[in-house]
Amino acid sequence: MLVKKLNKMIVVLTLVVITAFISLSSLVYHAGVASVYFGGSVKKLPIYSVQRDDNKISISFDCAYGADYTLSLLDILDEYNVKCTFFCVEFWVDKFPEMVKEIVKRGHEIGTHSKTHPKMSTLSEEKMKEELSSSISAIEKLTEKKVELFRAPFGDYNDKLISVSENLGLYTIQWDVDSIDWKDISSDAIVKRVVSKTKSGSIILCHNNGKNTAKALPYVLSNLIEKGYKFVKISELIYKENYKINSFGVQIKNDQR
Repeated sequence: MLVKKLNKMIVVLTLVVITAFISLSSLVYHAGVASVYFGGSVKKLPIYSVQRDDNKISISFDCAYGADYTLSLLDILDEYNVKCTFFCVEFWVDKFPEMVKEIVKRGHEIGTHSKTHPKMSTLSEEKMKEELSSSISAIEKLTEKKVELFRAPFGDYNDKLISVSENLGLYTIQWDVDSIDWKDISSDAIVKRVVSKTKSGSIILCHNNGKNTAKALPYVLSNLIEKGYKFVKISELIYKENYKINSFGVQIKNDQR
């Protein structure tokens, strides 16, 4: 009799767990623009990558300190007919305005990387708005192009930051392929990391002033193009509406599974 009662309790508990899991999955699936159930609350996530089956990918360059290699990067991108996305800090824009104009002239897009490159999760909402609004204004005034994309310095974010970003009409962009070129690793190591980790819908993170980034770039581009990937700007990679973001930060169209 005791065994039967225990078996019954196990069945009931199993059903409760399954029901809870289904409910939680539904919450995650329908939580909204950029949310996932995490630690007892709905946590917002940026876009780490995009679910695509067309082999489109994006490469991006964060610009905060220095511009020694930027023209070389632009020349290489031209050589391979690749358009990409640069995320620029406002003080970099102010220091290198002609470089910013050249980036846009070559057909690339510019997103904001904040005003002063702080750890933004530590800021008040008002300070977050100032970091984004000021940098957006500086970029748009110089380029006469609308800013749609934001990448948080250090990849550091919280719910508040993503909400502020959304309210300013920005898509918060992370990455799923990190070149770690800022560590000044060898060009061969950069190529190996990027090529081995990239998949359809990937967003690749590089830096405009990485010591070996320009040396590695031709091999990154040629290897990935040879594998059948097509580079597009991040604004062309992501979905602008009717989407969700799963628990891995993958942006998915609502009509996809």
